Amino acid sequence: MSASPSAPFKHPRHRYSALLQELVARDIKVKYRGSLLGLLWSVLSPLLMMVVMTIVFSYMFENDIPNYPIYYLSGYIIFTLNSEATNDGMYSIISNASLLKKVYVPKYMFPLSKVFTALVNALFSIIAMFIIMLVTGTPFHATLLLLPVLLVYTCLFSAGLSLFLAAVGTRFRDLCFIYSVAVYAWMFLTPIFYPDDKLGGFAATLMNFNPMFHLVNYSRNIILYGTLPSLQLNLFCLGIGLGMLAIGWFTFRRLQKSFIFYI
Repeated sequence: MSASPSAPFKHPRHRYSALLQELVARDIKVKYRGSLLGLLWSVLSPLLMMVVMTIVFSYMFENDIPNYPIYYLSGYIIFTLNSEATNDGMYSIISNASLLKKVYVPKYMFPLSKVFTALVNALFSIIAMFIIMLVTGTPFHATLLLLPVLLVYTCLFSAGLSLFLAAVGTRFRDLCFIYSVAVYAWMFLTPIFYPDDKLGGFAATLMNFNPMFHLVNYSRNIILYGTLPSLQLNLFCLGIGLGMLAIGWFTFRRLQKSFIFYI
């Protein structure tokens, strides 16, 4: 009879799951290192941004956007989840070059860890939004139960884009600088702090090709308006998430063997 192993066999998926948790925990610790408030900044940051944006824009749109603070936050949180995940994911291979040269680690874990880190920050931002909803008397609709669905759609899209940017950005560093600028333009091209009905003609048609426009609309439907998103909107958000994930995964798999030559 063969001797039983001294330690239980762990499936690689379990090891990688633990590794992913460690990477996310490390990212959060590094981000808030030296900060007195730590993770509380994930709550305070959207609150402070909301105050600034409300002061600046609420007077411009006070007749067009009722309950402007929640209108802004419901779009800002979703957009920030994507922009934080993709910006950090883009540099994830480059910034972990020393580790990749020493030990074998599945390379896709690094951009994916950035998505989960951004998700953790988004969850704290959602807590901040709930506080504002209580303060302003905004009703909590039953459609809020669909919030996890929205976060899944957004994370699928962000994961795919992060994988794509990490793969291409490692080989072509100029993309990193271009995307960092482009994400600001993307923010202004998404109706986060202005009403989307102000757009007309070509701008309104172009907005249909903006994935974040649809995800932000989904967010406002379930958070602010209490409207059940249509099947068409659900299928579209799921489609852009899975489509971007497929593109990112395919690109990452094709280029990952050459990373060692560029880091």
